[in-house]
Amino acid sequence: MDAGVISIAPWRLLLALVFTLLAGGCSLALKLGLGRDILIGTVRTFAQLFLMGWVLGFVFAVDSPWLVLALFLVMAAAAAHTARGRVKESAVSFAWPMYGSMAAVYLLITVTVTGGIVHAEPWWKPQYFLPIGGMVLGNSMNSVAVALDRLFSDLRARASVVEMQLCLGADAAEASADMTRAAVRAGMIPSINSMMAVGLVSIPGMMTGQILGGSDPTQAIRYQIVVMLMLVGATALGSTVLTLLIRRRCFGPGDRPLLR
Repeated sequence: MDAGVISIAPWRLLLALVFTLLAGGCSLALKLGLGRDILIGTVRTFAQLFLMGWVLGFVFAVDSPWLVLALFLVMAAAAAHTARGRVKESAVSFAWPMYGSMAAVYLLITVTVTGGIVHAEPWWKPQYFLPIGGMVLGNSMNSVAVALDRLFSDLRARASVVEMQLCLGADAAEASADMTRAAVRAGMIPSINSMMAVGLVSIPGMMTGQILGGSDPTQAIRYQIVVMLMLVGATALGSTVLTLLIRRRCFGPGDRPLLR
Protein backbone atom coordinates (compact mmCIF):
# COMPACT_ATOMS: atom_id res chain seq x y z
CA MET A 1 0.00 0.00 0.00
CA ASP A 2 1.31 3.48 -0.95
CA ALA A 3 -0.03 6.73 0.52
CA GLY A 4 -3.41 5.18 1.23
CA VAL A 5 -3.74 3.56 -2.19
CA ILE A 6 -4.88 -0.08 -2.11
CA SER A 7 -2.73 -2.12 -4.47
CA ILE A 8 -4.43 -4.51 -6.89
CA ALA A 9 -2.60 -7.83 -7.10
CA PRO A 10 -2.10 -9.25 -10.62
CA TRP A 11 -4.41 -12.19 -9.99
CA ARG A 12 -7.12 -9.84 -8.75
CA LEU A 13 -6.68 -7.71 -11.87
CA LEU A 14 -7.43 -10.82 -13.92
CA LEU A 15 -10.71 -11.18 -12.01
CA ALA A 16 -11.86 -8.03 -13.83
CA LEU A 17 -11.97 -10.14 -16.98
CA VAL A 18 -15.29 -11.44 -15.71
CA PHE A 19 -16.81 -8.19 -17.02
CA THR A 20 -15.55 -8.79 -20.55
CA LEU A 21 -16.82 -12.36 -20.32
CA LEU A 22 -20.18 -10.92 -19.32
CA ALA A 23 -20.11 -8.59 -22.33
CA GLY A 24 -19.10 -11.46 -24.60
CA GLY A 25 -21.89 -13.59 -23.19
CA CYS A 26 -24.45 -10.89 -23.97
CA SER A 27 -23.09 -10.59 -27.50
CA LEU A 28 -23.24 -14.36 -27.99
CA ALA A 29 -26.73 -14.72 -26.52
CA LEU A 30 -28.17 -11.91 -28.66
CA LYS A 31 -26.05 -12.74 -31.72
CA LEU A 32 -24.59 -9.24 -31.82
CA GLY A 33 -21.36 -10.29 -33.47
CA LEU A 34 -19.23 -8.25 -31.08
CA GLY A 35 -17.17 -11.07 -29.60
CA ARG A 36 -14.09 -10.37 -31.75
CA ASP A 37 -14.22 -6.64 -31.01
CA ILE A 38 -14.53 -7.30 -27.27
CA LEU A 39 -11.55 -9.66 -27.36
CA ILE A 40 -9.39 -7.24 -29.35
CA GLY A 41 -10.47 -4.34 -27.13
CA THR A 42 -9.54 -6.27 -24.00
CA VAL A 43 -6.10 -7.20 -25.31
CA ARG A 44 -5.47 -3.64 -26.48
CA THR A 45 -6.56 -2.26 -23.11
CA PHE A 46 -4.00 -4.35 -21.27
CA ALA A 47 -1.22 -3.78 -23.82
CA GLN A 48 -1.74 -0.05 -24.34
CA LEU A 49 -2.16 0.85 -20.68
CA PHE A 50 0.85 -1.18 -19.51
CA LEU A 51 2.90 0.35 -22.33
CA MET A 52 1.73 3.82 -21.31
CA GLY A 53 2.65 3.05 -17.70
CA TRP A 54 6.16 2.10 -18.76
CA VAL A 55 6.50 5.20 -20.97
CA LEU A 56 5.25 7.51 -18.22
CA GLY A 57 7.70 5.99 -15.74
CA PHE A 58 10.52 6.73 -18.19
CA VAL A 59 9.30 10.28 -18.89
CA PHE A 60 8.92 11.03 -15.18
CA ALA A 61 12.46 9.83 -14.54
CA VAL A 62 14.03 11.84 -17.39
CA ASP A 63 12.00 14.97 -16.53
CA SER A 64 12.64 16.78 -19.84
CA PRO A 65 10.24 19.37 -21.31
CA TRP A 66 11.06 18.24 -24.87
CA LEU A 67 10.24 14.64 -24.06
CA VAL A 68 6.98 15.70 -22.40
CA LEU A 69 5.97 17.80 -25.41
CA ALA A 70 6.97 15.03 -27.81
CA LEU A 71 4.79 12.53 -25.95
CA PHE A 72 1.91 15.01 -25.94
CA LEU A 73 2.20 15.43 -29.72
CA VAL A 74 2.18 11.66 -30.15
CA MET A 75 -0.97 11.50 -28.02
CA ALA A 76 -2.50 14.30 -30.12
CA ALA A 77 -1.68 12.38 -33.31
CA ALA A 78 -3.35 9.26 -31.90
CA ALA A 79 -6.42 11.29 -30.89
CA ALA A 80 -6.63 12.90 -34.34
CA HIS A 81 -6.26 9.51 -36.02
CA THR A 82 -9.05 8.06 -33.87
CA ALA A 83 -11.33 11.03 -34.55
CA ARG A 84 -10.52 10.83 -38.28
CA GLY A 85 -11.57 7.20 -38.34
CA ARG A 86 -14.99 8.08 -36.94
CA VAL A 87 -15.76 10.56 -39.70
CA LYS A 88 -16.72 8.76 -42.88
CA GLU A 89 -15.91 11.33 -45.55
CA SER A 90 -13.62 10.85 -48.54
CA ALA A 91 -14.48 13.83 -50.75
CA VAL A 92 -12.74 16.31 -48.46
CA SER A 93 -9.17 15.97 -47.20
CA PHE A 94 -9.01 16.99 -43.56
CA ALA A 95 -6.51 14.69 -41.78
CA TRP A 96 -3.62 17.18 -41.52
CA PRO A 97 -5.77 20.21 -40.60
CA MET A 98 -7.40 18.08 -37.94
CA TYR A 99 -4.07 17.05 -36.43
CA GLY A 100 -2.57 20.55 -36.63
CA SER A 101 -5.56 22.28 -35.06
CA MET A 102 -6.01 19.65 -32.34
CA ALA A 103 -2.32 19.74 -31.40
CA ALA A 104 -2.20 23.56 -31.29
CA VAL A 105 -5.53 24.19 -29.53
CA TYR A 106 -5.19 21.47 -26.91
CA LEU A 107 -1.55 22.27 -26.23
CA LEU A 108 -2.63 25.86 -25.50
CA ILE A 109 -5.42 24.65 -23.19
CA THR A 110 -3.12 22.24 -21.34
CA VAL A 111 -0.35 24.82 -20.85
CA THR A 112 -2.92 27.33 -19.56
CA VAL A 113 -4.27 24.86 -17.02
CA THR A 114 -0.98 23.45 -15.76
CA GLY A 115 0.97 26.70 -15.78
CA GLY A 116 -1.71 29.27 -15.00
CA ILE A 117 -4.42 27.58 -12.95
CA VAL A 118 -2.82 24.56 -11.26
CA HIS A 119 0.46 26.53 -11.22
CA ALA A 120 2.68 23.48 -11.55
CA GLU A 121 6.39 24.26 -11.36
CA PRO A 122 7.64 23.90 -13.98
CA TRP A 123 4.55 24.19 -16.17
CA TRP A 124 5.52 21.07 -18.12
CA LYS A 125 5.83 18.89 -15.02
CA PRO A 126 4.86 15.52 -16.51
CA GLN A 127 2.87 14.33 -13.49
CA TYR A 128 0.41 17.16 -14.22
CA PHE A 129 0.90 18.02 -17.88
CA LEU A 130 0.39 14.57 -19.40
CA PRO A 131 -2.68 13.46 -17.41
CA ILE A 132 -4.39 16.82 -17.96
CA GLY A 133 -3.40 16.86 -21.63
CA GLY A 134 -4.69 13.31 -21.98
CA MET A 135 -8.06 14.29 -20.53
CA VAL A 136 -8.30 17.24 -22.91
CA LEU A 137 -7.44 15.09 -25.94
CA GLY A 138 -9.57 12.13 -24.92
CA ASN A 139 -12.73 14.15 -24.38
CA SER A 140 -12.24 16.61 -27.20
CA MET A 141 -11.55 14.08 -29.95
CA ASN A 142 -15.12 12.86 -29.58
CA SER A 143 -16.41 16.42 -29.85
CA VAL A 144 -14.48 17.27 -33.01
CA ALA A 145 -15.54 13.99 -34.61
CA VAL A 146 -19.19 14.76 -33.85
CA ALA A 147 -18.82 18.33 -35.12
CA LEU A 148 -17.18 17.30 -38.40
CA ASP A 149 -19.61 14.47 -39.01
CA ARG A 150 -22.50 16.88 -38.49
CA LEU A 151 -20.89 19.47 -40.80
CA PHE A 152 -20.38 17.00 -43.65
CA SER A 153 -23.81 15.41 -43.31
CA ASP A 154 -25.58 18.79 -43.21
CA LEU A 155 -23.66 20.15 -46.20
CA ARG A 156 -24.64 17.07 -48.20
CA ALA A 157 -28.26 17.07 -47.07
CA ARG A 158 -28.67 20.79 -47.75
CA ALA A 159 -26.52 21.05 -50.85
CA SER A 160 -29.37 22.59 -52.85
CA VAL A 161 -29.86 25.30 -50.23
CA VAL A 162 -26.14 26.09 -50.22
CA GLU A 163 -26.04 26.28 -54.02
CA MET A 164 -29.10 28.52 -54.11
CA GLN A 165 -27.53 30.97 -51.67
CA LEU A 166 -24.30 30.95 -53.66
CA CYS A 167 -26.29 31.77 -56.81
CA LEU A 168 -27.90 34.67 -54.96
CA GLY A 169 -24.49 36.19 -54.22
CA ALA A 170 -23.54 34.66 -50.86
CA ASP A 171 -19.98 33.44 -50.35
CA ALA A 172 -19.08 30.01 -48.98
CA ALA A 173 -19.01 31.19 -45.36
CA GLU A 174 -22.43 32.83 -45.61
CA ALA A 175 -24.03 29.93 -47.48
CA SER A 176 -22.82 27.40 -44.90
CA ALA A 177 -23.23 29.52 -41.76
CA ASP A 178 -26.24 27.61 -40.43
CA MET A 179 -24.53 24.25 -40.94
CA THR A 180 -21.37 25.52 -39.27
CA ARG A 181 -23.27 26.70 -36.21
CA ALA A 182 -25.14 23.39 -35.97
CA ALA A 183 -21.87 21.45 -36.21
CA VAL A 184 -20.11 23.44 -33.48
CA ARG A 185 -23.20 23.17 -31.28
CA ALA A 186 -23.28 19.39 -31.74
CA GLY A 187 -19.62 19.19 -30.71
CA MET A 188 -20.16 21.27 -27.58
CA ILE A 189 -23.33 19.63 -26.27
CA PRO A 190 -21.72 16.49 -24.71
CA SER A 191 -19.35 18.49 -22.48
CA ILE A 192 -22.16 20.86 -21.46
CA ASN A 193 -24.36 17.88 -20.58
CA SER A 194 -21.51 16.48 -18.48
CA MET A 195 -21.40 19.73 -16.51
CA MET A 196 -25.13 19.41 -15.82
CA ALA A 197 -24.78 15.92 -14.36
CA VAL A 198 -21.39 16.05 -12.61
CA GLY A 199 -21.62 15.44 -8.89
CA LEU A 200 -25.25 14.32 -9.12
CA VAL A 201 -25.21 11.44 -11.57
CA SER A 202 -21.51 10.60 -11.46
CA ILE A 203 -18.25 11.17 -9.60
CA PRO A 204 -15.79 11.91 -12.44
CA GLY A 205 -12.59 10.00 -13.02
CA MET A 206 -10.02 12.55 -11.83
CA MET A 207 -11.92 13.23 -8.61
CA THR A 208 -12.38 9.51 -8.00
CA GLY A 209 -8.67 8.87 -8.57
CA GLN A 210 -7.63 11.57 -6.13
CA ILE A 211 -10.05 10.38 -3.47
CA LEU A 212 -8.86 6.78 -3.89
CA GLY A 213 -5.32 8.12 -3.59
CA GLY A 214 -6.11 9.64 -0.20
CA SER A 215 -6.52 13.31 -1.19
CA ASP A 216 -8.80 15.64 0.70
CA PRO A 217 -12.21 15.49 -1.07
CA THR A 218 -12.46 19.29 -1.11
CA GLN A 219 -9.13 19.53 -2.94
CA ALA A 220 -10.26 16.81 -5.33
CA ILE A 221 -13.42 18.82 -5.99
CA ARG A 222 -11.38 21.89 -6.93
CA TYR A 223 -9.35 19.90 -9.43
CA GLN A 224 -12.50 18.39 -10.89
CA ILE A 225 -14.12 21.81 -11.30
CA VAL A 226 -11.04 22.96 -13.20
CA VAL A 227 -11.23 19.84 -15.39
CA MET A 228 -14.92 20.28 -16.21
CA LEU A 229 -14.51 23.95 -17.14
CA MET A 230 -11.35 23.12 -19.07
CA LEU A 231 -13.16 20.48 -21.11
CA VAL A 232 -16.01 22.83 -22.00
CA GLY A 233 -13.54 25.43 -23.22
CA ALA A 234 -11.46 22.84 -25.06
CA THR A 235 -14.41 21.30 -26.88
CA ALA A 236 -15.78 24.73 -27.78
CA LEU A 237 -12.47 26.08 -29.10
CA GLY A 238 -11.46 22.83 -30.78
CA SER A 239 -14.81 22.32 -32.49
CA THR A 240 -14.95 25.95 -33.63
CA VAL A 241 -11.40 26.14 -35.02
CA LEU A 242 -11.54 22.77 -36.74
CA THR A 243 -15.02 23.31 -38.19
CA LEU A 244 -14.04 26.68 -39.64
CA LEU A 245 -10.83 25.24 -41.11
CA ILE A 246 -12.52 22.22 -42.67
CA ARG A 247 -15.51 24.18 -43.93
CA ARG A 248 -13.22 26.06 -46.29
CA ARG A 249 -12.06 22.74 -47.73
CA CYS A 250 -15.65 21.77 -48.51
CA PHE A 251 -15.67 24.33 -51.32
CA GLY A 252 -13.54 24.35 -54.45
CA PRO A 253 -12.47 27.23 -56.73
CA GLY A 254 -15.15 29.87 -57.09
CA ASP A 255 -16.86 28.57 -53.91
CA ARG A 256 -18.04 25.47 -55.76
CA PRO A 257 -19.48 22.96 -53.23
CA LEU A 258 -17.64 19.65 -53.13
CA LEU A 259 -20.29 17.81 -51.14
CA ARG A 260 -23.45 16.99 -53.08
